Amino acid sequence: MHELTLAEHALRIVEKTAKKAEAVRVTRIKLAIGVLAHVDPETLQYCCEMVSRGTLAEGARIEIVRSPGLAHCDDCMQEVELKQVGEPCPRCGSYRLDITDGDQMLVLDIGIA
Repeated sequence: MHELTLAEHALRIVEKTAKKAEAVRVTRIKLAIGVLAHVDPETLQYCCEMVSRGTLAEGARIEIVRSPGLAHCDDCMQEVELKQVGEPCPRCGSYRLDITDGDQMLVLDIGIA
């Protein structure tokens, strides 16, 4: 389950940022997960809640937003939106696509007190 590893990495970023800001606790964590990232949002949320126990982020509200998958088509030379890896270009049907966005996870915002 790579969601657990992702949650641990996200929590490290959150805690480092909160400590740098001299926060007493983290109240909210907002994450963006690309639709092409092969991450289950519900599993990630559960893992974030689990790894935050005993930390500044324990009890923080976890918000997850999905970012679209984008790719450049080498045949029609267009930037296109993808719903999943392996699907053809929605404009021309080509499979010669280079993913440009939507395959990552980012910490967007941290609420601190």
